[in-house]
Amino acid sequence: MATPSLNTEAKDPWFQHLFAKRIGGEQYGKSTKIYKFEKIKRAKRAAIAAHPERQLLDFGIGENDDMAEVIVRESLKREVDRVENRGYADNGIIEFKESASRYMKKVFGVDVDPATEVVHAIGSKPAYAMLPAAFIDPGDVTLMTVPGYPVAGTHTAYYGGTVHPLPLLAENDFYPDLDGIPGEIRKKAKLLVINYPNSPTGKTATKSFYEKVVSFAKANEIIVVQDAAHSLLSYNQPPSSFLAIPGAKEVGVEVHSLSKGFNMIGWRMGFVTGHPKIVQAFADIKDNSDSGQFMAVQKAAAVALDHPEIGNKIREKYKRRLEKLVTALKSAGFDAKMPEGTYFLYTRAPISCNQMSFANAEEASQFLISEQSVCTVPWDDAGPHLRFSVTYQAPTEADEDILMAETSRRLAALKLAFKK
Repeated sequence: MATPSLNTEAKDPWFQHLFAKRIGGEQYGKSTKIYKFEKIKRAKRAAIAAHPERQLLDFGIGENDDMAEVIVRESLKREVDRVENRGYADNGIIEFKESASRYMKKVFGVDVDPATEVVHAIGSKPAYAMLPAAFIDPGDVTLMTVPGYPVAGTHTAYYGGTVHPLPLLAENDFYPDLDGIPGEIRKKAKLLVINYPNSPTGKTATKSFYEKVVSFAKANEIIVVQDAAHSLLSYNQPPSSFLAIPGAKEVGVEVHSLSKGFNMIGWRMGFVTGHPKIVQAFADIKDNSDSGQFMAVQKAAAVALDHPEIGNKIREKYKRRLEKLVTALKSAGFDAKMPEGTYFLYTRAPISCNQMSFANAEEASQFLISEQSVCTVPWDDAGPHLRFSVTYQAPTEADEDILMAETSRRLAALKLAFKK
C-alpha cells in the first residue's frame, strides 16, 4: 500500500475572510513580524542556553518584585470567606469608592465625590481600552505621548480613529510639544492621553505643565486622560495629581493603579476619577464590558488605599536602586541620569561596540543580551533609547550592590560608544 503524502502546508480556516480589518482582516495571523517583547524573550532564552554559567541580569522587567503588604493580604484572606462578597460587583462597591476618595484627598489634596466621580477598573489597562469607546468615532484623533503605553491608541484605531503621536524628547524636557500640533489635527482631536510620572522616561509633571494642558484642553475642546500608574513613585517632588490643578476636573479624568505604588501587580485594581460625566461614560461602557472585580479584592484594595504610607517604603527602595544603577551605567559610558519618577531609567542607547554598529536601540538591546546577558527594553519611538528597570530580584541591599558591580563590570568590558 502506498503511503499517503502529508500536506504540511497550513490552510486558512473557512472564516479567514471574516476577521475584522482592525486586527488584520484576511491577513490576520499571517504576519511574520515579531513583537518587541517576544524578541527579548527569545534572546533571553538563547543567552541562557548559550551561557548557562552566566547569570542573566534582567533589567527588562516592569513588575514590582515584592508582594503586597501583609495588612492587604490578610484583608483579602478574611474577605474571601465572607458570603456577602460573592456575586457580581458590576461598577464597584461603595467601600472601594470611598477609600479612593479618601486617598485622593490625603495624598493629593483633591476632593472627589465617591458616588459620582470614582469608578473602579479591573486594572488600569481596561480603562484605556474602554475610554476611547465613549468618545472616538471614525475620523477622530487621539493625541498620545510616545514612547508610552499604547492601549488607548490601539482602541482608538479599533473605532476608526487615528493616533497623532507626540514625541517626548530630551530637548523638550520630555514634555509633549502641544503648541506644535497642527490646527487640522487639533480640530479632529477628542482625547489627549498623557502619563506622569512618565513611563519610560521617568519625567514628572510640573504644575505649570499641567496648567498648560488644562488651557490647551479648554481652548481646543479636548478631553484629557492622565495615566497616574506611577503617581506614588515620585523622587524630585511629592506625589502630585493632575486633578489638583484648577480647572483640570472640568476637562478630564485621571486613571490610578494599585500595581506600582502598592506592590499589587496582578491584583487588577485601579480607578478612574475626575469629571462626573466622563466617569459616568466610562462606567456605562464598563457596564457592558465586565461585571466588576471580585468584591474581596476590592475590599483588600480599599485597605491599601487607606494606607498610602505603604508607598513610602516602596518609593525609597526604588529610589535607592535607581541611584545605584546610575552609578553603574555611568562607569560603563552611559549618559545616565537619575529619573524624577517611576522605577525606570531611560537613557540613550550605544551606537557601536568595537567594529559593530547599531542602527537602532533594538539592535543594541539584542547585542547586550547575547553578548553579556544584560537585558533591557529598547525604545526607538523618539530616538534610540534603552530602558532599565530596577524591579530585579535582589533580597537585600548587599545583593543589590553585588548585582550592580557585575552590571558595571560586564558593560564596561564592552567599551560601548555613544553619540556625542
